[in-house]
Amino acid sequence: MPGASAYGFVGLIAGVATLRLAELRLSARNLRRLRARGGVESGQGHYPGMVALHTGFLVAAPLEVVVLGREFHPALGLTMLGLFALAVALRVWVIRTLGDRWCTRVVVLPGVPLVTGGPFRLLRHPNYLAVAVEMPALALVHTAWLSALVFGGLNLLLLRTRIQVEDAALGSTAASSS
Repeated sequence: MPGASAYGFVGLIAGVATLRLAELRLSARNLRRLRARGGVESGQGHYPGMVALHTGFLVAAPLEVVVLGREFHPALGLTMLGLFALAVALRVWVIRTLGDRWCTRVVVLPGVPLVTGGPFRLLRHPNYLAVAVEMPALALVHTAWLSALVFGGLNLLLLRTRIQVEDAALGSTAASSS
């Protein structure tokens, strides 16, 4: 029988899933606006894989905790929760900085300068750093090390593709605005 901490972890995952659904609604709204302004989407082929990976993670991590009886270790759990919170804060900073240009898809506005403020002053792809940290940190809040390893690793592979797609799209936009 799972303990109280396992139920708390399931609740945390449910909260994260709810936030992700809200982000998808925001993204869909921004996607419509970007397309109306002439936005061009790139790399649609990898997007379903991203959705499947993130959905699978949100199912697998709590299942691992409940089914495999992963124990909660306060020092690890609280450290990982703090790391997860920092990654979320970075994502929020990215979303706020990009405003109506933020989208879960790769969409660029031809002739419009790249955003260089906020976290983009420090990193070219701050959102992907946040995403790369979030997944394993969230899993490790309750010692779901298998989910952290498998989904974190797969996420890194997918992010490599995503960054290549985005760099190519942004490169063509930067060239057309020069």
